[in-house]
Amino acid sequence: MFGIALGIDPKDFKLVAKRPKSTAVGVISQFLLLPAATFLIVWIMQPAPALALGMILVASCPGGNISNFISSISGANVALSVSLTGLATLITPLFTPLNFEFWAHSLADTSLYLQSFHLEFIDILKTVVLLLVIPLLLGLWVRNKFRALSQKIEKPIRILSLIILVGFIAVALANNFSTFIDYLYIVFLLVLVHNGVAFAIGYFAGKAARLPEADRRTVSIETGIQNSGLGLIIIFTFFDGNGGMAIIAAWWGIWHIVAGLLLAYYFKYRDRRAGIQKPIQS
Repeated sequence: MFGIALGIDPKDFKLVAKRPKSTAVGVISQFLLLPAATFLIVWIMQPAPALALGMILVASCPGGNISNFISSISGANVALSVSLTGLATLITPLFTPLNFEFWAHSLADTSLYLQSFHLEFIDILKTVVLLLVIPLLLGLWVRNKFRALSQKIEKPIRILSLIILVGFIAVALANNFSTFIDYLYIVFLLVLVHNGVAFAIGYFAGKAARLPEADRRTVSIETGIQNSGLGLIIIFTFFDGNGGMAIIAAWWGIWHIVAGLLLAYYFKYRDRRAGIQKPIQS
């Protein structure tokens, strides 16, 4: 989040006031609709409790760091994407623990499974603040006080952040490789369905709210690109690196990038078919 904050201009947050409807739809889609839809997917598909908890945790996390890039190549509203990323990070300390606690305890199997771990709401809140909110605020302060420096280090820090995320995913998969192989097909199917529903929820929520096309795409991307890195850290910290949860979060971290790029190129293809030569501006 420090690297993302270096690229955030204070005026980006003004969009929240200028476009309250788009901002509200983005927040509702990400923090209310996606967790509720995840509950339904888990209820219908009945995965093992550890896999289900991994899905619920991922759905409770904020948008991922790559969402702004995906928005930029999708003809989406990049300024709205940046605003939603920053806003989501600020409210995550409340919504991530609340969503996980509520939805995890809403199913008998996951609630019973969760009892084998010592988990406190306040502990997750502290972890989210430490990992997301503080780096975000620090990055905003550095950009405001040392603008030239922030411009120089923004790209290297973003690359470093991506490398760290890849490292977390690699460790999670390596430590649970046998579990990953055993559950390969079901994990692939669960993440494929879950991620596809997330993108669809965001887009059609925007459509139902009659948002401009660029804003619909942004809400779709912010809902479908989740911070699986945060999910993995929570899993390693509070769930002893639980194999089922870890492979869901790790595979999501790979797949949402692939799916996001495919969606971006679909949007570009649709624009070409419609005769739109430049990205949609809203």
